[in-house]
Amino acid sequence: MTPEELQAHEEALEQARVLFSRQATFVMGAAKIEQLPAPDLPEVAFAGRSNVGKSSLINGLVGMHKLARASTEPGRTREVNFFDLDGQMRLVDLPGYGWAKASKTTVKKFQDLGRDYLRGRVTLKRVYLLIDSRHGLKDVDKEALDALDLAAVSYQIVLTKADKLKKGEAEVVQAATLKAVSKRPAAYPAVAVTSAEKGLGMPELRLAIMQATGTAP
Repeated sequence: MTPEELQAHEEALEQARVLFSRQATFVMGAAKIEQLPAPDLPEVAFAGRSNVGKSSLINGLVGMHKLARASTEPGRTREVNFFDLDGQMRLVDLPGYGWAKASKTTVKKFQDLGRDYLRGRVTLKRVYLLIDSRHGLKDVDKEALDALDLAAVSYQIVLTKADKLKKGEAEVVQAATLKAVSKRPAAYPAVAVTSAEKGLGMPELRLAIMQATGTAP
């Protein structure tokens, strides 16, 4: 980067920090497509396997410990949960996937809810698909990628829990993941590396979300 580009980038990061430091509140959980709030704000959604760290990531983005609540039982989140960020945008927590304990009927019900949301939400700007950096893409994640491509929704891969990796491993997983999604039609051509616990990559992810939604403080 040139000095001018670097300064502009730093200023944008600061804008994103200010935006995400504003008041964030839980709006509602929707169990049926007709319960969704009016599509009157730009939205970004977070998807991923159970226990991938979605709640921790959402909490880390807004600097709150208990905005999104992690469940002790995988597959417990069976609603589409909406969080309002100061009236500027909504952060949307989609039901997790890859559960072992839920019945097939129940699983299909909230998988269908997530798919209906993805297909029909006009204000949805991007989906962030969370992948545990220690494990990389699994077959169950590829099903999610197929669903996102089918819905023609722009999505970006976010690697979580990168602080658990040894030095240099995150870059290897990042490159392998980017290669795996490079030819998928709806995939955003960048893979974020994050740790909600340590704050790694969170400023850059805030900036990406601010730019995707066209919002600024």
